[in-house]
Amino acid sequence: MYTIDLTVFEDRLERAVERARERDIIIPTFAQMKDPSLTPDKFKGELASIGLWDLHPRNLFRITWHNEPKASGGGFGGVNYLELPSSLTGVPARIIVLVGKWFPTGAHKVGAAFGCLVPRLVTGQFDPTTQKAVWPSTGNYCRGGAYDSALLACESIAILPEEMSKERFEWLANIAGETIKTPGSESNVKEIFDKCWELRASGEDLMIFNQFEEFGNYLWHYEVTGHAMEEVLQQVMGPRDRYRGLSSATGSAGTIASGDYMKQLFPDSKIVASEALQCPTLLENGYGAHRIEGIGDKHVPWIHNAKNTDMIVAIDDNAVVNISRLFNEPAGREYLIGQGVPEGVVSQLDLLGFSGISNVLTAIKAAKYYEMGEEDVMLTVLTDSMELYQSRLKEMHEEYGEYSEVDASADFARWLQGESTDNLLELRYEDRRRVHQLKYFTWVEQQGRTYEEIQEQWYGRDYWVDFQKQIPEMDALIDEFNQKVGLI
Repeated sequence: MYTIDLTVFEDRLERAVERARERDIIIPTFAQMKDPSLTPDKFKGELASIGLWDLHPRNLFRITWHNEPKASGGGFGGVNYLELPSSLTGVPARIIVLVGKWFPTGAHKVGAAFGCLVPRLVTGQFDPTTQKAVWPSTGNYCRGGAYDSALLACESIAILPEEMSKERFEWLANIAGETIKTPGSESNVKEIFDKCWELRASGEDLMIFNQFEEFGNYLWHYEVTGHAMEEVLQQVMGPRDRYRGLSSATGSAGTIASGDYMKQLFPDSKIVASEALQCPTLLENGYGAHRIEGIGDKHVPWIHNAKNTDMIVAIDDNAVVNISRLFNEPAGREYLIGQGVPEGVVSQLDLLGFSGISNVLTAIKAAKYYEMGEEDVMLTVLTDSMELYQSRLKEMHEEYGEYSEVDASADFARWLQGESTDNLLELRYEDRRRVHQLKYFTWVEQQGRTYEEIQEQWYGRDYWVDFQKQIPEMDALIDEFNQKVGLI
């Protein structure tokens, strides 16, 4: 059986407990992140005076989709989501997006990082008094990891490509203990892996939380994002509506794990994976570089359940960057309102960061391919918002000049209303197997995973379920840790 190792190391656990007691740290369970009404009233009261991005340990309880959408002092409510009208998407299907902006750091990756770090912390496998947590990433994950580390009183090292937006580096300079820039852009993942091997060989006391292979990433999204999606459907679906599927960039294969949960509830639903057309690794074993920041590629993540994936879509990065101007420039917003897009929706389009725009375009392609109608519902996720890409808008403004009504008309017609079903593949069994087999070259040949486990991922009946079943055990360990800390 392959599962997350939850062996307890009592001596290091004792030091972790003492550190938590000193720093007033209480750790939420997965159950509380799914349903923050379970959070003790004492801590809810404390959050009333704490900013969403503040480096305060109580913000661990804000690692949830249920935060009140405000920058400071917010409580908990329903899942943050937005429904995009057909006047914007060009398809009759209902496309509903979960909003990631209202997590601490402005992106849901704080949850993925939590899922990787906390099981090691509450078992004593990670010692916050002696070790540093290393967060290899193409953007938001290392930000989430550095933030969680700060809240959990751990030293951190963030690794990300040097060509990522400057907002990320400016923020990390104040949060992470160290930031390492690797060559290239978000498509240069191998360079990040190479830096991890260099750090392992350095002799420094480190623990590397590689989101592309850490099942804590998979489990957080399976459990927390999956249940948030279920809750949204319960709220928005009428008696004749039908949930059709989830679209998500593969990225680290964290977010797309929520599709595994949803497919257990809706067995005929689809999981639609996307990537950049300029780097079509899954679609045609391709390579390249692109501008859809944060999704990572040129390999298949170890935690991607390829056997459960129904479709691959490649999104042109030109569509993403041009739509970002359409959604955020004054002329673009005015044009959209003139085309009948409700002003209330237009005013919220800055909730879509680059990968969020790509995810929406993926949902549109799937809706067109499957000929979805008004009673069909597609879900997707906005990992972050344009708050993290303002420098990119400024760069485009400087390079291309003022954004005009003519530009808006062209972008709306070409990149939204004109989105087609090209660069798309509905996966047969052998296509899924081809994608899975690509893992071998990265993970077995380069990263030390075993042939036996990659075979078990494909042929094993319970491989993925065995991980999913660990969540109650992890919550029990978190509860035990908190009891030892003694602050509740």
